[in-house]
Amino acid sequence: MTAIIDSDQHLYEYRTLWADHIDPSRRTEALSIVDDELGYPWLTWGDNRLDVADVQIPGDTASLGEHRQRRRRHLPPMYQYDETLPDHYWEPSARVAHLATMGLDEAVLFPNFGLLWERRLGTSLPALTANMSAWNRWCASVVSDGGGRLHPVAHLTLRDPSWLTGQLQQLEAAGVHLGMIAPAAVDGRPLSHPDHDPLWAAFVEHGVTPVFHVADQPRIIDEAFYTDPDDSFVPVLESVFIWTPPAVAITDLIVNGTLARHPDLRVGIVELSSIWVPMYLLMLDGGWDFTSRLNGQPLAALDERPSAYFRRQVRVSSFSYEQPGRLAAKSDDLYMCCSDFPHSEGTATPVGDYERSGCIPANEAGLFHDNVSSLLAS
Repeated sequence: MTAIIDSDQHLYEYRTLWADHIDPSRRTEALSIVDDELGYPWLTWGDNRLDVADVQIPGDTASLGEHRQRRRRHLPPMYQYDETLPDHYWEPSARVAHLATMGLDEAVLFPNFGLLWERRLGTSLPALTANMSAWNRWCASVVSDGGGRLHPVAHLTLRDPSWLTGQLQQLEAAGVHLGMIAPAAVDGRPLSHPDHDPLWAAFVEHGVTPVFHVADQPRIIDEAFYTDPDDSFVPVLESVFIWTPPAVAITDLIVNGTLARHPDLRVGIVELSSIWVPMYLLMLDGGWDFTSRLNGQPLAALDERPSAYFRRQVRVSSFSYEQPGRLAAKSDDLYMCCSDFPHSEGTATPVGDYERSGCIPANEAGLFHDNVSSLLAS
């Protein structure tokens, strides 16, 4: 049987990772994890406390809320962060050993705290790219320590083209084949903007696949709709409409011809749900047909139906409870298995979860191997 590859796990950053790997000239801009006066560790940027650094447990979201409530009431934490954090949450070789207990052979590893800061560091492009570079340098050691079984995801932005091109060259040399980017406009330009064509070509040239993943990134919905308290971890709006940013971003890349111009470009959509995909593909083609007739011309010259580009070039992670087998029957074999380990909304038993939903690894090569493998191919 082919190897089972988990398309979505997370690797905790250790406290000084950014300072240890950042360009020395930018060390004062490095993120860090620092305890407050009560003993709660915070992801910190300079004098700014960005968010509490939790130790998450798969299937136990409520304890995270309780932990934060204690902090609001000025009570000491329920646990000591460094004593509670398991080695396999942050140490690559320990994660490799832990894969066997999950029934997995390989895993894609996104940042953990790296999901919390892109939008807020975006006010300083040098600080943003410096901290992204620090994580990306760490990724090289994850590749070597993982012995070919761990696939770390770089953290990238299109806002600085020369920096991005240099990063892609370094990632190729390090054997890193995935890069997380925001499904959002780039300084007022859509992802499909002609100025970005050389960047998409560079992704292909260097064998790095851009991936959309849930994170605190530039927002596509007006700020007025965000009514959550400042210390909320995840805004309600982003949870309800978790699929909206990637759907908008991939539509932009399809209907404006970017995927057509770059047929070898692949795009991953991870932890942003998948149940929307069958309906979306119907709306994509239907909206294209209607507006082309109504406006008297298409938005771009496409040789195929818009949905054909999605089916050929996009792959989507699908949790077991979304029943990816049923989704594939409605939209084609586009889905990848995922655990989101070790996050609270994730699972420590992904293979069993999929089997209970009717997806057996021996019968579902696309779900458990081929689709994520297509994104990893250099």
